[in-house]
Amino acid sequence: MKSDLSATGVLDIPPDLGDDSQRVRLLGFPLDVVTETECVDRILNAIDKGRGGWVVTHNLDHLRRLVRDSGFAALCASAQLRVADGMPLVWASRIQGTPLPERVAGSSLIWTLTESAAKRGRSIFLLGGEGSASTAAGEALRARYPGLKIAGIDPAPIGFDKNIEYMEQLKRMLRKSRPNIVYVALGSPKQELIISQLREIVPNAWWMGVGISFSFVCGDVRRAPRWVQRIGLEWVHRMAQEPTRLWRRYLWEGVPFALRLLSSAARRRLGRRLTA
Repeated sequence: MKSDLSATGVLDIPPDLGDDSQRVRLLGFPLDVVTETECVDRILNAIDKGRGGWVVTHNLDHLRRLVRDSGFAALCASAQLRVADGMPLVWASRIQGTPLPERVAGSSLIWTLTESAAKRGRSIFLLGGEGSASTAAGEALRARYPGLKIAGIDPAPIGFDKNIEYMEQLKRMLRKSRPNIVYVALGSPKQELIISQLREIVPNAWWMGVGISFSFVCGDVRRAPRWVQRIGLEWVHRMAQEPTRLWRRYLWEGVPFALRLLSSAARRRLGRRLTA
């Protein structure tokens, strides 16, 4: 479905979590102007106040889907924090003269947010992942951050969301464990759909879709070196590991859309200069 929301995407954010002066828009969609550290602090401070929420880490593929799919745009519009998980988004923000401070990647947040959660005595829940990745990731996080509270782990087997009995069991598990943070590793847009369905079960928790991050955490999939991440070529590293699955997403769809995004940013900056 083509989106009719490319110029909107309004967020419902509590006052202390940000306002329009703290956001920039790319292709009409808002992104919070935060560093990774600030993102972690906002989430943990909200939890301290008993307020839940949802952080969406938008990469280039997310932004492309926001433009094309009004249903996905409507889902993400209810998130309390929307950050740039992709260097093309950071580059575009700088080109158009509204710079984001840095990339805030979900695959990094899972470490830094969990570390802060462990220090504050907060609990996490791991949902989804490939095979046994959720269990292995939980073990890796607990080993790295002693004292970390893991409220629960559910591998969410294929088709679980269509199984009414399984979903009811999952809801009971969430109600009973009452996690503070829920990581959902199902890939986009499925993880966003599941989060929208389950958020009300534990409304005081913070939710985040983390894609393949459980596999990164437990070492099943290697993440690109930091220098590759910094120059915006992490996608090349990922595609080299799974070329059959990822070539279309990155080359056929991603590269042309990235050029469109950067061109749009340049035109927007030029337009502001002409009207100044």
